[in-house]
Amino acid sequence: MIARQIVTFAVVGVLNTAVYYGLYLLFLTWLPYLAAHVLAFALSMVGSFFLNARFTYRIRPTWRKFLLFPLTNAANFVITTAGVYVIVDVLHAGSRFAPLLASAAAIPVTFVVSRWIMLPGAKFRTADG
Repeated sequence: MIARQIVTFAVVGVLNTAVYYGLYLLFLTWLPYLAAHVLAFALSMVGSFFLNARFTYRIRPTWRKFLLFPLTNAANFVITTAGVYVIVDVLHAGSRFAPLLASAAAIPVTFVVSRWIMLPGAKFRTADG
């Protein structure tokens, strides 16, 4: 079961990242890069909740889980926001690809916290099942 969840989480993550990045580029045309990042992140998080509930964890979305779901992205948000800042303002590498680079470090943390919120009480097992 956990192997399927990891793979599905990764697929949802790729799709969510594409949505986030498209929104980021759209908002970047009229907002400063950090504002574009925050707005795109918030909107894509809503989509991520529903996709992960349906496909990754195969659960019915509830208001409680929806309201707790932002906790799954809190570490992701801090890591990616700090990463975007470092890449753009410290390394002067440009703002177009900064979010994609910064988000890679946050993926494992996001999965662990997401699973904890979406499947309370579930144990991690190394074998599938």
